Amino acid sequence: MAVAVALALPGGQAGAQDVQVPTVQATASTQRTASGENNDAAIVRNDARPGASRIIATAALDGLEISDLSGKRLATVPAGEAAAVDAMPGVTIGERSTTVVAAVDETGHFLRLYTFANDRLAEAGARPIPLGFAAEGICLFRSPQDGALQAFIVGDGGEIDQQVIHATADGRLDARQVRRIHLPSPLSQCVADAAGHVYVSEEAVGIWRFNADAEADTEARVVDAPRLGHIEEEVSGVALYDGGDGSRWLLAGDASAGRVNVYDRDRDDAWLGAFAVAAPDGGTVEEPGLLAATGLPLGKSFPHGALLVVDEDAADTKLVAIADIARALGLDPGNATAAASPATVPTVTALVETTPMSSFGDAADDPAIWANPDDPAASLVIATDKKAGLYVYDMQGQVVQFLPDGKMNNVDLREGFELGGEKVVLVTASNRTDDSIAIYRLDTAARRLVDVADGVQPTGFDDPYGLCMYRSPRDGAMYVFINGDDTGKRQWRLADTGNGRVRAELVREMRFESQTEGCVVDDDAGTLYVNEEDVAMWRMSAEPDGGDAKVAVERIEDNPAIRDDLEGMGIYHLGEGRGYIVASSQGNDTYAVYRLEGEQAYVGSFAVVADPVRGIDGISETDGLEVTSRNLGPGFEHGAMIAQDGRNVMPVENQNYKYVSWKAIADALGLEMR
Repeated sequence: MAVAVALALPGGQAGAQDVQVPTVQATASTQRTASGENNDAAIVRNDARPGASRIIATAALDGLEISDLSGKRLATVPAGEAAAVDAMPGVTIGERSTTVVAAVDETGHFLRLYTFANDRLAEAGARPIPLGFAAEGICLFRSPQDGALQAFIVGDGGEIDQQVIHATADGRLDARQVRRIHLPSPLSQCVADAAGHVYVSEEAVGIWRFNADAEADTEARVVDAPRLGHIEEEVSGVALYDGGDGSRWLLAGDASAGRVNVYDRDRDDAWLGAFAVAAPDGGTVEEPGLLAATGLPLGKSFPHGALLVVDEDAADTKLVAIADIARALGLDPGNATAAASPATVPTVTALVETTPMSSFGDAADDPAIWANPDDPAASLVIATDKKAGLYVYDMQGQVVQFLPDGKMNNVDLREGFELGGEKVVLVTASNRTDDSIAIYRLDTAARRLVDVADGVQPTGFDDPYGLCMYRSPRDGAMYVFINGDDTGKRQWRLADTGNGRVRAELVREMRFESQTEGCVVDDDAGTLYVNEEDVAMWRMSAEPDGGDAKVAVERIEDNPAIRDDLEGMGIYHLGEGRGYIVASSQGNDTYAVYRLEGEQAYVGSFAVVADPVRGIDGISETDGLEVTSRNLGPGFEHGAMIAQDGRNVMPVENQNYKYVSWKAIADALGLEMR
């Protein structure tokens, strides 16, 4: 995955030369490792007895060493050739909560997983997990969206490998790659915060910050760099301290200068100062190595937590009191508390994903669903590739047909259209190649789309976008709505020409204040719902004489759970005018649910997250979606939501579509099912 670079350093950055820094004496130091090698260390806090917290350090071929806060070595645990380590408390495995320790084993470049309890490390991995590169550092991260434990592993070749760690059926731990990002030169360490940012030290280049959420933009930017900021030549380790508002710091080792830099994370990582580290018995750490920190108290000696500084020359780890660092730099250490679980929306996972698009980039956009009444498992999904054509998928996500008929943006279908005296399933799509309405008949027996347009059916738009269909309860007439790339929206009546073809007859024009795309029609009520992307969801008449009158169902500014753009829409019918409208809230990768009846009251929102066991990632940046309450076969007996996935990861591939069981959505939000 390529990284989009923002070379904007924090305000006030100046050169690293001639900066006078105070020296902070370490309170304690671990014993020299038995192997004479130490590269990384992590803190495992004892919540019941903070003074009994432990340090886990790497000792190369001697594995991992466990020490107390005085530095006394308590145990050595085999871990191959341990090169990097991190720990995460409060991880649920089955029915228990435990601390997970992840280590890099250089003997075969593996990720190894342990649990830690009662001063004992127990290997818990289902297998040594191959990395495929020479790893240098590791950091653990818990997703604020669904609490999933993830690991970032950084490598000597500039690799940043993101893996999701999960429990197996037998209670062991395994991991699956989510994505890989590449930087051009060796990396030393990474660290992640609760807000979803990852900081990475690229030795000769500087410190990077990027988004930890694989389903979001990487948003990579340089925090500091040699010759441009406060790093003299080479950056080593990075660590985070969180003392609450105004006291959130990034600490980074400026190895060649023999000091540790401190940055203000609450002020766009602005530089706050630097300090050198002295051993408890004198002498200065010449080249600070990898770092680790906690802001939680660790007994009387560390009332505001501690910073670990690996000293490779001494093959030990120095423990520096945060209180002493704050005093030396004139900073307020704040008052750290255990991180509260972020407020999250209910989450579900997809059961099926389609074969990825053949087109690269932003290609997938909008699906439609045909439910087979005779054999639900043989139902079909018709979906657009807005760079190439239309796909027909089966319920396993496999390609049944591909039509390279143009840049199809949105698609919809309706059953029961009379064509040549036969009732057929009619499919329409907005074709951006020739700015037309593409019209097909779905041959349900052959499972193929057949072009039935009576020649090119022009839209009159320079770039047709959104599309939805409508069958009127008045007379059964069938219509299609399309909007362009401006503020216009048009309605056409679809008519049988008598020669087995269909033409579109313009019957209505509408105007909005800004761009629209997503739309859906409740046929029974004759009501059109339109998403004006940055403004609101609107309700209006779907009849050709309905005019421009519209009512706001939801204004984006009125609901903090919604973030623009409002995009795709679908309706789940319960019968007798009841049901739910589902809309994509693209700005926060969630889906908003409204009641179909009454005034379309907001019910709640949900997100679709990764299922590492199935190997199906979550859904992000959704443009189009469709919902049905009809039986679609095993797993989808109560219907489904099918949505476009803007970032297809685990592993990184071209865009695709995900199938989510309505039962999962209903269970998550307490909704009804049909």
